[in-house]
This record gives sequence, C-alpha cells and structure tokens, in this order.
Amino acid sequence: MNIFEKIFLVVCSIPKGKVMTYMQVSKKAEVGNAKIVGFALHANKNPIKIPCHRVIKSNGTLAKGYAFGGITEQRKKLENEGIKFNKDKVPEKYILKT
Repeated sequence: MNIFEKIFLVVCSIPKGKVMTYMQVSKKAEVGNAKIVGFALHANKNPIKIPCHRVIKSNGTLAKGYAFGGITEQRKKLENEGIKFNKDKVPEKYILKT
C-alpha cells in the first residue's frame, strides 16, 4: 500500500459530523508529515468516497486550498453534516479523538 492509499484509508474512517486535522491523519496513517496529507487530498480522484472535506488545520480552521470548490464549499459540506462553526473555527467537540 502506498502513502496516499494509507492516507485515504484514514480519511475514509472519519464519520459524518466529525473532522480530523492534517497532523492527526498523518500520525494515524504513519506518514510522518502533515504536508503529505495535503498533497494526497489534492490528488483525491473521488471526493465522494474519500471525504477530504473532513480534514482541517490543527488550529481548527479550514485550509484555503480545498481542491473541490474552495473554503466556502468545504464549510458548506461540513455544515450539512451537522458541524456548527464558532466564527471560522470548528469547535473541538467535532474533532475526532485519536
């Protein structure tokens, strides 16, 4: 299994209404670098099956470079899953504990 496949498996395990940070995904996938997670998510060819909108920055904000419609679209997708934002941040209660 290559690095991107490991990352995609972790991202697929994030349930609706929850998020993980790039750092959490990198640790769980054992890839060692959160930037690699970003590269993998940009290469995602199936954003419906691999819900990359559920990956956020460590400070609780959304990354500006969301590949499937930008930050506004990512926020809409998360809100449609029941996530309520506190200004521009995802509250900690929505961050999956790993």
